Amino acid sequence: MRFLKSKRMADVQKSIGETNFKLPNQSSFYRGKVRDVYSVHDMLVMVASDRISAFDHVLPRPIPFKGQVLNQVATHFLRATSDICPNWLMGTPDPNVAIGLKCEPFRVEMVIRGYLVGHAWREYKAGKRILCGVKMPDGMKEADKFPEPIITPATKAEEGHDEDISKEDIIKQGIVGARDYAVLEEYTRGLFQRGTEMAAERGLILVDTKYEFGKKNGNIFLIDEIHTPDSSRYFYKEGYAERQKKGERQKQLSKEFVREWLMANGFQGKEGQKMPVMPDDFLNQVTKRYVELYEKITGNTFVPADVSDIDNRIKTNILNYFKE
Repeated sequence: MRFLKSKRMADVQKSIGETNFKLPNQSSFYRGKVRDVYSVHDMLVMVASDRISAFDHVLPRPIPFKGQVLNQVATHFLRATSDICPNWLMGTPDPNVAIGLKCEPFRVEMVIRGYLVGHAWREYKAGKRILCGVKMPDGMKEADKFPEPIITPATKAEEGHDEDISKEDIIKQGIVGARDYAVLEEYTRGLFQRGTEMAAERGLILVDTKYEFGKKNGNIFLIDEIHTPDSSRYFYKEGYAERQKKGERQKQLSKEFVREWLMANGFQGKEGQKMPVMPDDFLNQVTKRYVELYEKITGNTFVPADVSDIDNRIKTNILNYFKE
């Protein structure tokens, strides 16, 4: 975070809202909430923009360096888990770019929860004890640890909210075959266990996360990002037990503070609500928090990329990768 003090405000404000490249042999383009995805031959070029989303909406102002943080955190964990299951990543020619195998994605997210928080807690508080076909024990409090992690899948929606779904319905509806689903479960548990161990080494608790998988030439690959602050929730390990005992809120390391700011400014993604625009001071605060996330999660010092000519930097690095 020291770099934020040393760089001029004009530099800090430069960010990647979107990219519009025309790459050689490009066959298609897709813009997600955060990533711009280019298909080139049988590969995907994913550019992590600085866009930020919450409540299924993209906020008006991008967050400087957020894309670099996400891309480098995901790369860190993809490389650290490649012995558990094969993943799509082939190279990272730019701090904001990942290039890898183009797979046919399974239309389901494998959500795994080690603790009772978020959506699971809201369902539990409403009196439900079955989530995605999985029974949750009685007598739990918010942020309590499950006896063992539970997998609560969600269907991948093209638009709107993802929907909870049980393992049985996934197989029954033919979304994923029984044999493939067994592999997805095995990989999900293995990845979560490794993520839990790596988080503990950094004084953190991996609370919950989601994984996406795809298939290529009959093989299943882990795709997209993993264990990033956009896809995962972390607690600070120190003081967790004491906070639970006292009924206090857990100290989180995630983008939850952005959601809290939006709610405090009257926005939860509901119809008729107007999206607030972040002022400069809060925008820079969010950047600092993302850098803190990166350094805490990975143990590495954040080195900001050159932002003097972002588009040219990214495109040149992509083109050089394919030349090599």
